[in-house]
Order: sequence, then C-alpha cells, then structure tokens
Amino acid sequence: MSEEDRRSGMTRELEPHSIHLRKLTKVFDGLTAVSNLDMSISKGTLYGLIGPNGSGKTTTIKMLVGLLKATSGEATILGEKVPIKKNIARISYMPQETAVYSELTVHENLEMFAGLYSMDKESFARRESELLSMTDLDERKDSLVSQLSGGMRHRTSLACSLIHDPEIMFLDEPTVGVDPELRVGFWKYFSDLKANGKTIIITTHYMDEASRCDIVGMMRMGRLIAEGTPKELLKSSNTPDLESAFLAFAKRTGP
Repeated sequence: MSEEDRRSGMTRELEPHSIHLRKLTKVFDGLTAVSNLDMSISKGTLYGLIGPNGSGKTTTIKMLVGLLKATSGEATILGEKVPIKKNIARISYMPQETAVYSELTVHENLEMFAGLYSMDKESFARRESELLSMTDLDERKDSLVSQLSGGMRHRTSLACSLIHDPEIMFLDEPTVGVDPELRVGFWKYFSDLKANGKTIIITTHYMDEASRCDIVGMMRMGRLIAEGTPKELLKSSNTPDLESAFLAFAKRTGP
C-alpha cells in the first residue's frame, strides 16, 4: 500500500461513522441471506454496494432502514440503534420497486412526501424545482404517474426519496431504466450531495458507477468479500477493472 493510500485509509478510520454494522445477519427459513456483516461508513461518503442478484445487498439495506428485523448482530445510524426513531427524518430510502402513487401526479407525489416531513412551502418549492430538473421531469410535473413510462416512474420515486433533503440516503438501484446521458447527470448530483456532507449508500450493477464511489463493498452469497476504494481493490486483486476484481475476490473466498 502506498503512503497516499495508507494516509487515506487512516483518515477513514479516524472519521466519525454515520453507519456502523457489527455481525449483522439475516436468516429466512433456514437460508442465510446476510452473514456476519461488519461495515462502517463515514459521514460524507459515497458508498457503492455491488454484487449479483441474491448476494444480500437489498436485504442489508432493508435491515438498516427498519423494514426487516435482523436475526442477529446490530447496526447503528447516527449513533442510534436500528431501527431508528429519533433520527428517522434524517435518512431516506429509495427501494428497487417504484414507491409512488400512480393515481397522483408527479407534483402531488412530491407534495405528499414533503408533507410527511412537515416541509414548509418555500423549502418544498425550492427542492421540487431542483429535483425535477435533476430527474428531467420538469415537463411531466402535472402528469399522472400512471401515464409515465417505467423509467420516469423510477425517477419520480428517486425525487420523492430526496425531497426532504436527508443526511443519509439509501438508494437501491436508482439508475435502473435510466438512459446513459441522464445517468451521468444523476451521478454529478450524487457527487454534489457528497461534497455537501451527505452520506449515500447505493447499490448498482453498473461497474462504471461503482468506480465513481469513494468506497466499494463487494457482496457474494450474503458475505462482504472485499471492501476499499476502487483503486485499492484493483491493486489488491491485480486486475484492470472492478468486474475482474470481483471475480478474483469471489474465487479467493470460495463457495
């Protein structure tokens, strides 16, 4: 490890953690979906969780946001044990499934989610304008969600999850069904959020997206098989890209 990498690693260890997992485990009917997961994510980190379907990524996020109860182990967010109550308004969650109301317009969905967090009208108007621009939904603001394409519904779901300007965001496959040009815009927005001290945990199947993250956690069969900066992972696996790195770490860890 270079001196630069060593200093970078030390900095991460010394920073206060927004999220901390210790031996977090989830078992469904005798099948272990997540096994003894240890993870610490510092404030202001863009953390990419990657792995094939069934590797435990979504189950992990659902435990962190309180939708699933862990079988064993524990997790804390902002110093509060999961499931959190006191700090719930400071986090957001965008699921893989589109989580908006089809009988409402895009604007009405955003307005409803803003109401859940008691946003004032001025703050809501400012955030709505920003998010509609980011998701390229300005011209569909007054369209019923039922009239939108699947990709537009997904983008509406992302906008709704971010409307209250949360400190920590759990985004499960936020760019599925999004065209390449808009994906680039999304990632610029995520980078801007991170620069403003926001913490983002994102799952993705796109390795080019994973390479944009500060830290990447690779999951396979419910276990974290590797974690580090993209540069560290490539160096440790002696591979040219993250896809090859994942295969190399999977081979090392066995079945």
